[in-house]
Amino acid sequence: MAYHRQQGVDTAIARIFNTFGPRMRPNDGRAVPTFVRQALEGKPLTVFGDGTQTRSFCYVDDLIRGLVSLAESGEHLPVNIGNPNEFSMNDLAETVLRVTGSKSEVIHEALPVDDPQVRQPDITRARQLLGWEPEVDLAEGLRRMLESFGREPVVA
Repeated sequence: MAYHRQQGVDTAIARIFNTFGPRMRPNDGRAVPTFVRQALEGKPLTVFGDGTQTRSFCYVDDLIRGLVSLAESGEHLPVNIGNPNEFSMNDLAETVLRVTGSKSEVIHEALPVDDPQVRQPDITRARQLLGWEPEVDLAEGLRRMLESFGREPVVA
């Protein structure tokens, strides 16, 4: 914002929330690629804590649409771009197992001290200013991600 004010440059500020899709590194430590990798390898899916903490996951195509809309909007104040639909980590693990058809089990390990209980973007401004909201739900995004790996998702 300071750069916009001082330099008079047309800027946009996007606050990006958890995004997933093709080309994610399987060992980058984020939940979606980690669970997908573990499921495809037949290894247990590792959920930290009791798995009730929630996250929201935005498919990359939706994120790009939001970023393009923001860049073309003339809006200079921050806009949240993400999916407001929350899933517990247990729900995410079960969805990954269902979409991959994996028979892996889910195991629970100690919750990191700084792990937030909720991460959910408020996309009200994106809806109002850009007419944007995500269109791809978690299961469909996971199916597309698997197809990009050359894997057939299980129809469920």
